[in-house]
Amino acid sequence: MNDHLDFALALHEKLAPPPTKTFCWSPYSVSSALGLAATATGGNTREELVAALRDEPANLLELLGSASELSAASGEQPVLAVANTLWAHADLPIEESYRLALKDWPGSAVRNAPFQEDPEAARELINADVAETTRDLVPELLPTGAVHPQTVAALVNALYLKVSWREAFERTKTTQRPFHAPDGDRDVPTMTAARTLGHAATDGWQAIGLPAAGGVEAVVLLPDGDLAAAEGELTTERLAGLLGALEQRKVELFLPRFKVSGGAELTDPLGELGVRDLFTPAADFTPLTDRSLRVSEVLHESVLDVDEAGLEGAAATAMMMRLTAIVREPEPVRVEVDRPFLFLVRHRDSGALYFLARITDPS
Repeated sequence: MNDHLDFALALHEKLAPPPTKTFCWSPYSVSSALGLAATATGGNTREELVAALRDEPANLLELLGSASELSAASGEQPVLAVANTLWAHADLPIEESYRLALKDWPGSAVRNAPFQEDPEAARELINADVAETTRDLVPELLPTGAVHPQTVAALVNALYLKVSWREAFERTKTTQRPFHAPDGDRDVPTMTAARTLGHAATDGWQAIGLPAAGGVEAVVLLPDGDLAAAEGELTTERLAGLLGALEQRKVELFLPRFKVSGGAELTDPLGELGVRDLFTPAADFTPLTDRSLRVSEVLHESVLDVDEAGLEGAAATAMMMRLTAIVREPEPVRVEVDRPFLFLVRHRDSGALYFLARITDPS
């Protein structure tokens, strides 16, 4: 799990906007797309991807696969949809060994798209498939022009998650409370509850675990001081320590409702993590096809909505490829989330991160 946390924090540092800006992305979705790419590549190209991911594709598949199935319990109706699709031009030969390897990934499929004959139709086809998986929360992953006449394939992950809290917040108790945003204080709708929750306070942070249906857990990460300074000092060891230190105790929690989204082109951030061959004619896609390919761009979109009932989130990542020529109950602890904080959504048992968000202004 720590390898996955290390990857998430490292890429978050590279792709997130300045720390005063709200942002959201999905480590699960990006890891899935990169894992599919690592399975499709060889040589130095694969080594760079494995180094960035901090893990071998087989280990990553085990982690993501375990997080792709939510546990069922009486009265709970969690919804999780995962799609991992290789879109290929009909004339692109696909190695049978890769087709077989792809079947191990959750929600896998190989589909054709008219990349060269009708790039716009191919774009609309992929976007429609992503929109269906994400329940229209990501309606247009690929913007106009994302599919070039030289595009011959795309590896696409789509993720949708909707779960209710194990114990909902009472809407009648939601009130306007002050939140200290970077550009000034404001009143925002703030949920409140007094109940037993996972709580940890160590190393300059508080962590509050909110159990949700299906084995999902949301964790509020509230720094003691300014998030802009604390976020950059949140190492893998500190985060793992916080998550591991969560203990059940009475908590009086005040948490803003929020909806956050994020979009990014990941070529440069991945390059800063050492993934370079993938985007050059030196890319080795021989496990996928005998044609010379390179990745032209990596696109990502994510959205996360948190309210009194639970949370709903969606994300998608696309790698566009071209031919090259690419006991005693203590007193309650009061936690008032009234300043910028981090918010992660994870599969509790495996530790896979569905979403990682920075909330600087929930209004």
